[in-house]
Amino acid sequence: MIPEWISLAKTDFILNRKIKLIWDFRGPEALEIAKHHVIHLEEFALKEELYFFETNFKAVNDLYCMAYITVKEEDMITYRDALVPHRGEVAQ
Repeated sequence: MIPEWISLAKTDFILNRKIKLIWDFRGPEALEIAKHHVIHLEEFALKEELYFFETNFKAVNDLYCMAYITVKEEDMITYRDALVPHRGEVAQ
């Protein structure tokens, strides 16, 4: 049997992770769309009074860019359900 304090510590660690929610954009206008999407991500967070660590975009190449927002894991479901990201990952 696992002691309760270990179980609580594991749960606390999991809920304190940062989650990066990502939107992918492809095509010749991908960079401009990703930049613009970041504005909407910030507007949503401010309107809903939700905390976020970072918003940004990344150009992978000329035809593929991504926009992302890094949030607390406890807020991830709120963001996910409202904004429908293409994917997510645990942030470093």
